[in-house]
Amino acid sequence: MKTTLEKSDTEIKTDVLAELKYEPSVKVTDIGVLVKDGTVTLNGSATSYAEKWEAVRAAKRVAGVTAIADDITVKLWDSFVRTDTDIATTAANQIKSITSIPTGKVQLTVSNGWITLDGELEWWFEKDEAERTVRGLAGVKGVSNLIKIKPKLSASDIVRDLKWAFERNSQLYDCDIAVEASGSKVTLRGTVYNYSEREEAVRVAWAAAGVSSVDDLIEIDWSDGMDD
Repeated sequence: MKTTLEKSDTEIKTDVLAELKYEPSVKVTDIGVLVKDGTVTLNGSATSYAEKWEAVRAAKRVAGVTAIADDITVKLWDSFVRTDTDIATTAANQIKSITSIPTGKVQLTVSNGWITLDGELEWWFEKDEAERTVRGLAGVKGVSNLIKIKPKLSASDIVRDLKWAFERNSQLYDCDIAVEASGSKVTLRGTVYNYSEREEAVRVAWAAAGVSSVDDLIEIDWSDGMDD
């Protein structure tokens, strides 16, 4: 049974700080947390883009969080500073080594340590794997993933598959989520009980074959739950 959950901003801040401390890849003493009306702002610094990414991910896991503003800056240690050429060469070689990604389908550029991925793939997991592979490379300050997903299915097929996927999912089977599709673009509407469920719904939508974009209009309602 899901019961009423009401947490003050102070309680949410305490829980976010605890979750950051619990995450071994994050140096919590360098990261600040502000909370207003359930929106968490993370500031301070991280020594790598991977650490910054993990900090945001940790905050998303906390009950009561409805939105996150990521103001963390990446300040690389001198030993991790790399030229854009070095980063580009390493990133390209890493992507080439991924057997699940077709050769030559992903292009990348690097500017001031920021990687931009482009190209066209058939599956979201391929796009996600490309980003995950370069996220932790030395010298990287950020990643923009502009890879497009090539449509494979009709809009009605996508809606059907997503509804089935939501029904099978242990986090989402009892959530009120409506699915709309226009071509390869999916819109999600409805209500879930926490940030984790909303993130899972978006993840499942992106995992569907042929989905090129997901418009997340799902709302989080902490004040309501299931009846006895």
